[in-house]
Order: sequence, then C-alpha cells, then structure tokens
Amino acid sequence: MSKPYLVVGAGPSGLSAAHSLALLGEKVILVEKEDRLGGAPILSGYAKLVPSGEWAKDAIGSMVDRVESNESITVIKEATVVSQTGGQGDFEVKLSNDTSLNVGATVLCTGFTHFDSVNKPEWGFGTFEDVVTTTQVEQMISSGAGVRCPSDGRKPKRVAILLCVGSRDRQIGREWCSKICCTVSANIAMEIREELPESHVYIYYMDIRTYGLLETDYYWKSQEEYKVKYIKSRIAEVTSDGERLIVKGEDTLVKRPITIPFDMVIHAIGMDPNVDNGAISSTFDVKLEQHGFIDKGSSYSGIGATSRPGIFVAGAATGPETIDDSIAQGSAASMSAVEYARSFSIKVTS
Repeated sequence: MSKPYLVVGAGPSGLSAAHSLALLGEKVILVEKEDRLGGAPILSGYAKLVPSGEWAKDAIGSMVDRVESNESITVIKEATVVSQTGGQGDFEVKLSNDTSLNVGATVLCTGFTHFDSVNKPEWGFGTFEDVVTTTQVEQMISSGAGVRCPSDGRKPKRVAILLCVGSRDRQIGREWCSKICCTVSANIAMEIREELPESHVYIYYMDIRTYGLLETDYYWKSQEEYKVKYIKSRIAEVTSDGERLIVKGEDTLVKRPITIPFDMVIHAIGMDPNVDNGAISSTFDVKLEQHGFIDKGSSYSGIGATSRPGIFVAGAATGPETIDDSIAQGSAASMSAVEYARSFSIKVTS
C-alpha cells in the first residue's frame, strides 16, 4: 500500500489536486486552515467567474462537493501544518490540531492574499465609504443585493474602476502584474451596466492586459456593447467635494489633467503573496522567489517542483494566476507528486 498524499489548501488548485490524486486510486489528506473549502472564490464571495461566466458558488461549489463526497479523500478543516520532516517518499507531518501523518509527498496549494487598499491611502479607501474594492463589489453582486453605494444605499449613477491597485507599483513594493485584474474589472463593469443601464462606468488604466482570447469578450465587448469608457491615465488622488467622490489625475493620451466626479470608486485590487508564506517557507523548507511567492522549479523537468524534493506547488501560491490555470496546475502537480512517491515505492519493493 502506498502512503497517502498531503494537499495543503482547499482553493481551486487544492481541490483539483486532491480530486486528481483520488482518480489515480491514491489516498489523500486535504488540510484547510479555514472552516470551509473553496478558497478565495467561496470565502470572498466571488460572483461570475472569468471566462466561463459561471457563478463561483456553483462552479467551485461543485468541486467542493466532489471532494467532500470522495471516500479516498480525508478532509481536515481549521488546521495548519506545523512541521514536515523526512524525505524520499517518507514524510512525517504534524498538524496544529495534534494530528500526526505519514505521507509520500505534499502539494502546496496555499494561494494568495488580496492586496489591502489601505496601503494606497491617496486613492481614498478607508477614508470614503463609497471607495470600495472589486472583491466588495463581487460580494454585492453574488449576494443578490446589487451594486449600491455603502454610504447611503443608493444606486450609483457614475462609477470609476481604478486598475493596478497593488500591482505594477514600485512605490509600494508591488512590481508585478496581477494578471487577472483587467479582465475581472471589464467583467464587473459589464455587470454594473447590465444591472444599472442608466449608469456610466469608467475604467482608468495604465495598460490593458485582457490577454489572449479574453480581448474580444471583455475589452472590446465592454466598450462596444456595454459602452464602458476607458481612460488611459495616471491617478493622483481620490477626494470628495462633500457630496461626490472626485478622481484627479492625468489623461496620458492627451497629456492634460482630468478631474471627474463619481458616486462610487472601485479599486481593482491585485494579488499579494499569501501573508503566511514566511511561515510556510520555514515549515516546509521551500524557497520563496524575490516577491515573496513560493519559488517553483523548471516546468521542463517536472510541473510544480519546489526547492525541496517531494514538496510540490500549484496555483496562485506561485504568483498571480487565473482560476482555470490554477485548476490545471493542481492536477499537473499531483501527477508530479505521484511520479515522485511511486519512484521510491518501486525501489523499496524491487
């Protein structure tokens, strides 16, 4: 009998890794620090996912259901890994709930942390109630309450979405592109226009990165069908005149200052490394890359390898990632884990 596999984190990549291992006939122990499975899409109340258009509660919820109903997968919630020692397909693991495990390999699917907009105070978050984040707007939409100004519950007539909040910003130590914000923002803009057809939605951007095939269905569709307005700009600050929010900056196409009033301003927040990555790095003895995400090895030698043999990684734990790609990486990393653990099993039995 082969040892079970440990999957840490039950977001999209972790759910995919656990399911894939079970399909191969392996036993899996899935450890999640929260009291629910599903990761950010469920815990943060995402609305419709990009690019499928499915509601997060349905799409990710179905992944949760198939994992929780699979007899080959043992789910342990509200626990973290305290230590993992050993090697060569034989690891001893201790959990925070005083559980001890013996596993053949581990797949880290520990995800990311949403950028905290209080670290960009000049753009109004934390000062003005009607300056919100994309995550908060997703929650408004997914709850069925609709997009409303938090200050008084009114329907906003003018909405600004500010891109790259917590991304591509050296001044606050966030040099990386968060990959999904442009597309998610275009999607949210269309959802607002669909719910509130009398509203005007503006997207302020440095560059638009609705990469690959997403360009047609999000960037162009939002402009041509939903009449979302795009302004290439540098934002200086978000203030208030006592009644409305004021977005001040420079239109970088025509090289002139712009000052426009809005009812609601939305921060398109980026993806930060998991705030626990320092502890995760120490616990599993894996290296972090320069920005603080988990460092991964060359994909040409094995998908999902880390700096420590037998410990694999997938999804947004390695950097900003889409949900679809996180799911694919979770499955791929589980295959690498099986290849690793089985190689030692064969050596022992031969």
